[in-house]
Amino acid sequence: MAIGKRLKKAREGVDREHLYPLADAIKMVKERAKSKFDETIEIAINLGVDPRHADQMVRGVVNLPNGTGRTLRVGVFARGAKAEEAKAAGADVVGAEDLVEKVQGGAIDFDRCIATPDMMPLVGRLGKVLGPRGMMPNPKIGTVTMDVANAVKGAKGGSVEFRVEKAGIVQAGIGKASFSEDKLVENVKALADAVSKAKPAGSKGTYIQRVAVSSTMGPGVKVEPGTILG
Repeated sequence: MAIGKRLKKAREGVDREHLYPLADAIKMVKERAKSKFDETIEIAINLGVDPRHADQMVRGVVNLPNGTGRTLRVGVFARGAKAEEAKAAGADVVGAEDLVEKVQGGAIDFDRCIATPDMMPLVGRLGKVLGPRGMMPNPKIGTVTMDVANAVKGAKGGSVEFRVEKAGIVQAGIGKASFSEDKLVENVKALADAVSKAKPAGSKGTYIQRVAVSSTMGPGVKVEPGTILG
C-alpha cells in the first residue's frame, strides 16, 4: 500500500502521453528517485526491427563517457600470459578448464565474461549456461579478444552491452540517480549513437520509434526520440 502511494505521488506532474525533450525527462526522473538507495537510471528504446529475423538483430557494446555507477565483476577465460594480463587489468575471476568446471557447476562469480579466441572451444560448452544470461563471449562486441587488458578495463570502466529483446526493445542502465543531469544526458546520447550505428540492413521504416527513461523505483517518462541523438 505504501509503495502504491509513493508511486502515485511520483507520477504527479508526469504526463504519460507527452513526449519530453531528453534533458527534461532526465530531470523529472531524477527528481522522483527518492528511495534510500542510489537508484539506477534506465532507458528503454523501441526499435523498428523484428529480432526473429537474423538480418534484424541489434547488438553491440558502448563505453559510456561517465560510466554506469555500477562495479562489475569480470570473469576471463585465458591461459598463461593472457591470464596474467587479465589479472593485472583488474579481472575478478580468471581461469581456463578450472573456470569452465566451476561455471558448469553453477558457480558464476562474475557479471561480464571475456575470453581469448583459443579458449572458445572450451567456453562453447557453456552456451546453455551463459547464453540465457546474455553473458556468452562474442567477437562482435569485443568480448572474444586477445586484447584482454583493454577489454577488462572497458568492462570495469563503464562499457555497456546492449541487445534487442524479442519485442524489439533495447534496455540499459545509463547511470545512477546521484549522477548530474548533464552526465546522464551524455550517457544516453552515447548509447543512442551506438544503437543507431548498429542499425541492421533488414530494418525498414522508422528505426528508433519510442523512448522512455525511468529510475529503479520511479515512473517511466516518455522521451521525444529525436532528442536522444547528436
